[in-house]
Amino acid sequence: MFQNTKPTQTKHWEKLQEHKTNFEDFSLKNLFNENPDREKQFTLRLENLSFNFSKNRITETTLHLFEGLTKEMHLEEAKQALFNGEKINTTENRAVLHTALRDFSNRRIKVDGVAIYPLINEARNKLKDFTKQIISGKWKGFSGKPIDTIVNIGIGGSDLGPKMVVEALDYYTNHLNSYFISNIDGDATKRVLNKLNPETTLFIVVSKTFTTVETLTNASTCKKWLLEKCPKDAVQKHFVAVSTNTKAVVDFGIESASIFPMWDWVGGRYSMWSSVGLSIALSIGYEAFESFLQGANTADQHFKHTPFRKNIPAIMGLLSVWNTNFLNTRTEAILPYSEALRELVAYLQQLFMESNGKSVDRDGDPVNYATGNVIFGSTGTNAQHSFMQLIHQGTDEIPVDFIGFDSPLYGDSKHHDILMANFYAQSQALLEGKTKEEVHLSMKFEGDQKKINQLLPFKVFTGNKVSNSFIFDKLTPYTLGMLIALYEHKVFVQGIIWNINSFDQFGVELGKELAKRF
Repeated sequence: MFQNTKPTQTKHWEKLQEHKTNFEDFSLKNLFNENPDREKQFTLRLENLSFNFSKNRITETTLHLFEGLTKEMHLEEAKQALFNGEKINTTENRAVLHTALRDFSNRRIKVDGVAIYPLINEARNKLKDFTKQIISGKWKGFSGKPIDTIVNIGIGGSDLGPKMVVEALDYYTNHLNSYFISNIDGDATKRVLNKLNPETTLFIVVSKTFTTVETLTNASTCKKWLLEKCPKDAVQKHFVAVSTNTKAVVDFGIESASIFPMWDWVGGRYSMWSSVGLSIALSIGYEAFESFLQGANTADQHFKHTPFRKNIPAIMGLLSVWNTNFLNTRTEAILPYSEALRELVAYLQQLFMESNGKSVDRDGDPVNYATGNVIFGSTGTNAQHSFMQLIHQGTDEIPVDFIGFDSPLYGDSKHHDILMANFYAQSQALLEGKTKEEVHLSMKFEGDQKKINQLLPFKVFTGNKVSNSFIFDKLTPYTLGMLIALYEHKVFVQGIIWNINSFDQFGVELGKELAKRF
């Protein structure tokens, strides 16, 4: 197991504190003017992904200090512990092995003496067989009609990930309709049920313990709705579950053969790579689901084996620590320039804020430095007509991740060219801004001489604002898997540098406990 080290007591944290004084009057625009190769110098590639981080307040010296900090914080040892199945979730005494779910190498890893890869392969085969039965129409409902609608019932990691992926990969979906029920709001559940045909609907109840109040309440409501219209034994044809609690699932009325496994060594927000992704596999087909896993595995292998200076998620994590702890930013915006990724930010909010929203370190001591970030965002270009005003001219510094694709899915190049023109323009506008002199000149040319003094202060943009750009060739199951895994590893890197446990979430429980009293 890697050591617990307080980052503020390391030499390189102190050196970074000294180094940040070089950026008090720092002009990114000037750096680009002085170094025409800066973009190339600070761009990394992974297969068809280009990750451009040149618009950050960094130099090669900064990256050198980053690398020194990772060594003092034992990032390499932490990575090995993660991939080898050591119990790095120390507060819950659990391994953290979501990476194994998308690994097809059949490595020899045991958790509590049990080899996990045979379990993973067995679960994949069950998922594959069931998916083919449903999609082909071989699985029939109680009246003999094939299933045409899937309803995933879960919350948190049992909902956000699968929902996001199914929405994102709509281009690749088959004939099955997909719905997601998560909130305990009965009105929301009723709205979904009103759209369904009980003879052709399959409900997937996703709950590791099968005790989550929201999920069980919604599942019971759906079961009641079904039985009002169908014979009692219809539950066995129209309900399956993803859970570890076989007894509770069987008591609910679902056959044991219709239970898909979960394991303690996979956290909820990392679980869609497992049987929790059943709704994904049903929506896009098992082969595409496996491509989704393989894309994530490509990111895993890159993170595991690539030296720091070329390691995309390691750089992502350190840039976030740099901005948060040294340049005093507390918020990050994520802007995918693809409407298909409209649910991505909601998913990443849980991934980041549930993982790293901690105020004590791994020794249980209160931290005296910032951890976690507020994550928000929306799709471009919608964001440009919403909160981008704050990012351009507000008083807070907000680093931005732009996510784009070279090619559209449906081949409409005119729309896509305009979309990506905005992608590039927003990033460049954050960098360049607009000086008083430039505003004055443009207003003069426009014949607004009388308004110059009045409007000049309002049209100035300071620029010099930080952003990263991710560009893939196309949105596919493979590239989406890669993107999500890169963000997962960024969270891990942040947690290691901050010396916190990114894999427990005790803060989720207090409200639930109080809700029971009410």
